[in-house]
Amino acid sequence: MNTPIYDFLRRYAASGVSRFHMPGHKGKPFLGCEAMDLTEVAGADALYEAEGIIAESEENAAALFGSGRTLYSTEGSSQCIRAMLYLALTNRRPGASATVVAARNVHKAFVYAAALLDLEVVWLWPEEGTGSLCGCPVSPEGLERTLAALDAPPAAVYVTSPDYLGGMADIAALAAVCHRRGTVLAVDNAHGAYLRFLRPSAHPLDLGADICCDSAHKTLPVLTGGAYLHIGKAAPAGFRENARGAMALFGSTSPSYLTLASLDLCNRYLAEGYPERLSRTAAVLNRIRDRLTAAGWRVLTTDPLRLTVAAPAGTAGTALADRLRLNGVECEYADGDFVVLMATPENTAEDLRRLAAALGENPLPYGPREPLPQARGERACSIRQALLAPHETVPAAEALGRICGAPTVSCPPAIPIAVSGEVVGDAAVELFCRCGVKRVDVLK
Repeated sequence: MNTPIYDFLRRYAASGVSRFHMPGHKGKPFLGCEAMDLTEVAGADALYEAEGIIAESEENAAALFGSGRTLYSTEGSSQCIRAMLYLALTNRRPGASATVVAARNVHKAFVYAAALLDLEVVWLWPEEGTGSLCGCPVSPEGLERTLAALDAPPAAVYVTSPDYLGGMADIAALAAVCHRRGTVLAVDNAHGAYLRFLRPSAHPLDLGADICCDSAHKTLPVLTGGAYLHIGKAAPAGFRENARGAMALFGSTSPSYLTLASLDLCNRYLAEGYPERLSRTAAVLNRIRDRLTAAGWRVLTTDPLRLTVAAPAGTAGTALADRLRLNGVECEYADGDFVVLMATPENTAEDLRRLAAALGENPLPYGPREPLPQARGERACSIRQALLAPHETVPAAEALGRICGAPTVSCPPAIPIAVSGEVVGDAAVELFCRCGVKRVDVLK
């Protein structure tokens, strides 16, 4: 597969042209990559008016992912999330409301987008107790009941899958409910770009989603910030027609060409034997899961490239992360209950051997895990009103009864406990304590 962006950057770097344009480093090697770090010079195309090499590369990506249209982001899935919601709002079907039905485990970027767009949000909560903020399982039956209770179809239904612990939603079933109820399904697939290349594909677009975002940099060999906005072939035509403008609305006018080049090169990487390499890595991880289970560890059912281990009684996921670190292994995420590791085909056999050996045998039992309380705070004002109002920061214990301003969360996992505009209740205060949140932003 051709790589038009990368090839142009290489030619420009080798040309010796005098650079009387941005960036200020003029191609001189401070870090070593500056020669290929460009702005929109002649021939370089322009991300939000793409007609040349960027458009050609995006078409290559669309072919690989089987989408109706794929656009690049150099600002992660956060930019794509804003664009998805904008497209859902501005292209909603006649009679649909300016409401989005969303599973509660959204990334905080969703909350900020709701404020910018002044969206109304109807939250989907877990039907059964969950042991982590990261998880919010949504059943097709539960979604059906929620949609049936609304006065009008929402602009979109929005779910996160995989979630931060690796939990996978039943996208096919949820999509069927959405389409039967006259709305579209949008998926935050930030952690699942690789799912397209499983056999069979487990990518949201192939399962019926109308639009989704993939953080390419999370699971593919792409520089940080590289992401995709994918639009399904059966999605409303306005999604495809207006996608570029939606991305421009929320994007910087100075996108990173280094990140664009990495997305471009990734196309060739995916086209040249990636499914086979992915299959081998997934098989190795399955064997590691079996080994750890036999050694007394509780391993969660997750997407194929994630290893999520629950902490046994008397210890914490953060302690397991420290144990791994002492043995030369750095995890993706850890909290009081879990440690999460993400692998790709770029991890070496030594990496995987070291990971399996680092945990060793687990001598501790597992006890029953109390489900987390659900912080269903009463809505006092809209998300937009709350985020634009005067704020102050108070100790978490003093937030009780106050109205949440900016959502106070750590990143990762960047999942709000209390959402802007909600009254902070007892459950939220308990979760602040359990999650180590010391101070909370509230309205004055």
